[in-house]
Amino acid sequence: MKKLLMPDLYYESVFFIDNKELKRRGIEGIIIDIDNTLVPWDVKEANAKVINFIDDILQQGFKVCIISNNTKKRVDKFNEMLSLPSIHRAGKPKLTPYLKAMKLLNTNKQNTAVIGDQLFTDVLGGNRLGLFTILVAPMSSKEFIWTRFVRKLERIVLNNILDQNCCR
Repeated sequence: MKKLLMPDLYYESVFFIDNKELKRRGIEGIIIDIDNTLVPWDVKEANAKVINFIDDILQQGFKVCIISNNTKKRVDKFNEMLSLPSIHRAGKPKLTPYLKAMKLLNTNKQNTAVIGDQLFTDVLGGNRLGLFTILVAPMSSKEFIWTRFVRKLERIVLNNILDQNCCR
């Protein structure tokens, strides 16, 4: 189980990810979460920083798909300015949404990365398929009540993982 929760890389923010490193590893497609990964949980729309970040990675040749456990309304509102392929009510860490995202991106397990802020959804789901996983620190402490509980468990696991220098 520990292996399934270990991300390949860790960054303090999605905005610090080294895209050259992803290219070096053969990554072509990026599956990315919204809440507390790209924007704080309570921010409904993509801001200028997110739009510039997405534009930059698209210009570098990456394909991007949003995958979220949130509602269609939430995902569609956030995605208005980005117009990316997206999957709502994904049910992460189920495998189906990751497979669907790879189909939308026309990528495979060897050239797809997952970026998210949660071990038990984003990283676990990606690792179950053998995808390259990147964990980022959550942008905000505001979250669903259930997520706050899960974060306590995450902290225990993260302290163990990060002590092993698995990630950046």
